[in-house]
This record gives sequence, C-alpha cells and structure tokens, in this order.
Amino acid sequence: MSTTQRTVETTARELADKLVTFLETGIPPAGLFTPDAFCDFTPPQWRLQAQGIDDLVALRKAGHPGASRVPRSRYDATATGFVLEVEEQWEQDGESWYCRELLRADVADGSISQLSVYCTGDWDRARVAEHARSVQLRRP
Repeated sequence: MSTTQRTVETTARELADKLVTFLETGIPPAGLFTPDAFCDFTPPQWRLQAQGIDDLVALRKAGHPGASRVPRSRYDATATGFVLEVEEQWEQDGESWYCRELLRADVADGSISQLSVYCTGDWDRARVAEHARSVQLRRP
C-alpha cells in the first residue's frame, strides 16, 4: 500500500469516527463536512436532502433532536471514502428509541462532501420488545 493510499484510508477512518461523534452529539466536529456537503437521507418510504453544513445539521436535528449513542458500528473503506453501518440509541420525550443506518460517504479535500444515509426507521421501546420476542438474531 502506498503512502498516499494509507493517508487517504487514515483520513477516511478519522472522518468515520467524527461522523459517529456527530451522530451522538448533533454537532459536526471541525473538518467533518465540506462547506457545501450534500446529504441524501432515505428513511422508510421517504427521501430528504440537505445541502451545506447548516442544512445538514438541521436535517439531523429534525429527526434526532437530542444526543444519542452508537453502541456498534462497522467501517469499510471504499475507493472514494467509506461505508459506515451503525446502530443508534437515544431518549426522546420519555421514550427509548433505536435504529440501524447505513451511511456511504464520499471524501474530498479531507472532508465528507457527499453522504447517503439509509435508515431502518425509528423503533420505540414497544417495537424493540416486539422484535426481541419474535426474532432470535444470530448475531447482535
């Protein structure tokens, strides 16, 4: 692996870690997104888009206004950036919530320039319990 390839991969891994921080805090760490970053967000049976950091943060906060935690994630490098699979948990209005997301990021000039997010939808406590009673997962 060349030095350039290692640098690109290191930058992508650092950005993936920063992206998890953004998911958990709602605040993008410095350098995470390019100023004109584009996000294409696909929740179940819908599609939303955002252009620019402020618009992207507003889109995030519209769906997840508070802090969350990402107990599990998987990172895979791609030729143009990375793919990140996450499980996310948060509390909102006295309810516990859970979702799974797949995020594909393109990196330009050391920051995320394009982000596609595919979300399972938000599961409340009752849905999580129903799933646990109905399905035995082979892996967490």
